[in-house]
Amino acid sequence: MSDSTIHINHNGFREYDARWLYPDDINLAGIRNLGCGLGSQIISETKKQNPRVVVGYDYRSYSEEIKNSLTEGLISTGCHVEDLGLSLSPMAYFAQFELEADGVAMVTASHNENGWTGVKMGIAKGLTHAPEEMQELKEIVLNKKFMSGKGSVKKIENFIDVYKKNLISKNKIQKKIKAVVACGNGTAGIFAPDILRGIGCEVIEMDCNLDFTFPKYNPNPEDLEMLHAISKTVKENNADVGFGFDGDGDRVGVIDNNGEEIFSDKIGLLIARNLAPQYPNSKFVIDVKSTGLFSHDKILNKNNCETILWKTGHSHIKRKVNKEKALAGFEKSGHFFFNQPLGLGYDDGINSAIQVCHLLNNQDKKMNEIIDELPKTFQTPTMAPFCKDEEKYQVVDELVKKFIKFKNDKVLVDGEEIKDVLTVNGVRFSLSDGSWGLIRASSNKPSLVVVTESPTSDKRKKAIFNFIDKYLQETGKIGEYDQKI
Repeated sequence: MSDSTIHINHNGFREYDARWLYPDDINLAGIRNLGCGLGSQIISETKKQNPRVVVGYDYRSYSEEIKNSLTEGLISTGCHVEDLGLSLSPMAYFAQFELEADGVAMVTASHNENGWTGVKMGIAKGLTHAPEEMQELKEIVLNKKFMSGKGSVKKIENFIDVYKKNLISKNKIQKKIKAVVACGNGTAGIFAPDILRGIGCEVIEMDCNLDFTFPKYNPNPEDLEMLHAISKTVKENNADVGFGFDGDGDRVGVIDNNGEEIFSDKIGLLIARNLAPQYPNSKFVIDVKSTGLFSHDKILNKNNCETILWKTGHSHIKRKVNKEKALAGFEKSGHFFFNQPLGLGYDDGINSAIQVCHLLNNQDKKMNEIIDELPKTFQTPTMAPFCKDEEKYQVVDELVKKFIKFKNDKVLVDGEEIKDVLTVNGVRFSLSDGSWGLIRASSNKPSLVVVTESPTSDKRKKAIFNFIDKYLQETGKIGEYDQKI
């Protein structure tokens, strides 16, 4: 294969996974080289000549051919590939534990539109690549520093059943919960309904047939169109709860019995409150986009639980949960992580939905009554103003410096001084009433991420957004927002 046939856009190597438009930004020869790079990295890390790597792929028209090229690359380095076939990301992560494999590669672009592809990968069990490992992989691939060996491939039959049984066997519920299960025609459709039925739910399926054209909308539980459709079905069927799963099944969105969307950080807090009395002195990790209610929560405080704010991104939260030996981690985007005894530390949207079922099973209340027990806050959706990949981090760095200066200079936001500035991931600044604003760079798209929340008023939430937007616009590097408040 001559070099001229290999095409890989280097921007596809993201912070904690890889994503490209296919075939515009990467071709099959490029994917093969990605496999060569990943195989070389796994061999180098594990110090094994023939490490075993589990590989799965999501349901898109081109995912299988991408998986085949990736596998070719892995084999050429000496890896023994164990092909799971059609998979969810959490099923691939689970397989690495269950089959005691040395690495995992899951071909998926998650909730991205058709045309996108990508790979989520990991070496240490239950952890996906961190930015350092992605940087190392990028250098191996682009500089073609490949090892050479003789690998093999074998198909693992019926692993879907092993994964389903694992979740069902330890999660039976007594209460008859009527749940709408929406999969947006993505891969979760052949998993989620069976598992939730298996634990004892009455399931109303919605768009669970596989269709890689995604005829209605992308399977994305942050997509308002998907959430509105679930809401309608919940109300029509008088259901107790609605669950929306993303394309590769590692995230879930939740709708209450009245058809109201519950932001995932609030669901995380409800789950944490449900777990705290059973597991006192636990740690919970949340990402910087999450509600400020965790830190003042009475039930968590009463049970001596600690909340740690950390970088957004499934890989970051996963690693922090692992490092801190936290009971669980919650990300605003719907990635939830449960450590032993509730899970193996990775994000699994179906296990997250199961934890919501346990919450309903444990309380003699409806979902809307449980959510109403939380203090009310006014919160924006996760907004993403366009910003070029090559400019977004520099824009955020400038704003971090600006907000540190605002705090020092006692600049007022909606009449309030800035009390705290957290810079673990972009900048999250808080006011004394618990209101806050966040600006960070998106890890997987050419955009920034902006979120604001106030426990005081909708007016303050908007004032914080306007304050942020003013300084973003001044950079001259910001395009349209995907949605605005």
